[in-house]
Amino acid sequence: MVIPFDEHIDGDIYIRTFSSDVRSNELKWHFDKEDRIIESTGITDWKFQLDNKLPQKISGKIYIPKGEWHRIIKGTGNLEIRVKKMS
Repeated sequence: MVIPFDEHIDGDIYIRTFSSDVRSNELKWHFDKEDRIIESTGITDWKFQLDNKLPQKISGKIYIPKGEWHRIIKGTGNLEIRVKKMS
């Protein structure tokens, strides 16, 4: 499986960078096996969407329950987020 971001780990935080060159069709609906909290490292117009919800700006901390379908929606520039996986 090809992932649409670069990732490095800082302790228990995963830093993911989505390039402005990523194609929108690479940002697929998916779900994860654990709860997560994501947060952008800067101001962005990229969006986040949970299944059956309207897209929301990526601003502040966003909680994603395990097994919940979700996706990232491309904006302008690069997107860098911090991901905290909850065990």
